[in-house]
Amino acid sequence: MSLVIDTLRTSTITEELSDAEISIIAGLFEIQDYKAGQAIIRPGFDQPDNLYILAHGEIQVKIQSSEGEAAIHVLKPGDLAGIITFAGGTSEHISATLSAVGDTKLLSLPKAKFETLINTHPMIVYKVMRGVVRDVHGIVRRMNAQSVELSNYIYRIHGRY
Repeated sequence: MSLVIDTLRTSTITEELSDAEISIIAGLFEIQDYKAGQAIIRPGFDQPDNLYILAHGEIQVKIQSSEGEAAIHVLKPGDLAGIITFAGGTSEHISATLSAVGDTKLLSLPKAKFETLINTHPMIVYKVMRGVVRDVHGIVRRMNAQSVELSNYIYRIHGRY
């Protein structure tokens, strides 16, 4: 259980939670192990509607391009995955493949288990979902910064290139 608690304390989803609230949601998580190269999420395949938090190892995020598969990011411990289906999207909305870089441990929170808290602990649900939104906002900010940097490089503006 300490792996779950330690990982939750590094995640954006628990930033607003007390220790007692973290203990409540910790019991909902399952630990999943993946070997190097093993796919965790793939486009075109049915995915469980689980929220994943990387506990140990790294996960490479790859997208399909005209040139083949391209790595666009590497997730570190505490990072979230599976947000699209957890938040109500379908597996058709998934466009990236997530693969374990080495031996990897993930915390997995099934959406159905999380939703059991709606009636008993609505503030925990609210605070966790605010954390999910903060995480998505961080992803969007990072992507926007990378887009500006690429644009500056392509158009050779701001004298940096």
